[in-house]
Amino acid sequence: MDQAGRGYALTDNMGFAVRELRSGRESFSPDAAYYTGPLPANLMKFVAGPPDFAAEVRSESDSGPAAEAEMAAKRRDYFEAGTAVVWDVDPRAGVVRSYRPGEPEPAVFAAGSEADAEPAVPGWRLAVDWLLG
Repeated sequence: MDQAGRGYALTDNMGFAVRELRSGRESFSPDAAYYTGPLPANLMKFVAGPPDFAAEVRSESDSGPAAEAEMAAKRRDYFEAGTAVVWDVDPRAGVVRSYRPGEPEPAVFAAGSEADAEPAVPGWRLAVDWLLG
C-alpha cells in the first residue's frame, strides 16, 4: 500500500487478468504498475482487473515502425481494459512518454524533468534522470 493508503506499486512479477479484449488479449504484465483494487490473497495469482497505471520499458530491439505499431496496440489494449495512464519508457531516446486515453499526443518527459502519472497516481512524480540513469 502506498503512503496515502490508496493503492499498490507492483513490479513486473505481477500479472493482471482482464476480460477478453477485441485484440484477444486477456492479461497484462507491465514492467511496473500501480493498482488501487484488492490484491489476490495468493500473490502468485493474477490481479483481477487492469492496473490504474502501467509502465512499459523498451528494450534495445524496441525501435522502428514494427515496434511502434506493437507499442500502440498494447496501449489501445490497456485503455480498452480501463488503465488510466501508460508510460512508454524509452531509454534510447532518453524520454518517458505518458499516454492517457482520448489524448492524441503523449506528455513527453525528458532529462531534467519529473514525470507524473496523473490522474492514475495523484501527486506522484519521478525524476526522469533517476529512472533512465
